[in-house]
Amino acid sequence: MSSIAPILYGLFMATIDLFMLGILKMISTGAIKNMLWMAVPTVVYAIQPWIFLQSLRFESMIVMNLLWDLISDVLVTANGILYFKESLSRVKMFGVLFSFLGIFFLSCEKAGFC
Repeated sequence: MSSIAPILYGLFMATIDLFMLGILKMISTGAIKNMLWMAVPTVVYAIQPWIFLQSLRFESMIVMNLLWDLISDVLVTANGILYFKESLSRVKMFGVLFSFLGIFFLSCEKAGFC
């Protein structure tokens, strides 16, 4: 478990980003008109540091923050493209692909892949 724990924590925190940023996007576009929905991301993001603290039992702050950020970037980008119909240039898509490489290199040592 401890070898995949950093990836699972990163994925959990990134999934929080995926849904909370989706709510914010829907508020910004008017798909959600009630501003009380802003309370949901506010409360959930207030809890996230506690989740991050737990992740530090398995990996360093540097690696955990990068895993969280990179996985979040990939998930939120996919959500933007697939659900919100946003687009990226070819050069920016290469940036997303490099994020996958970053996730691999940050997790491969503990998982025994490299």
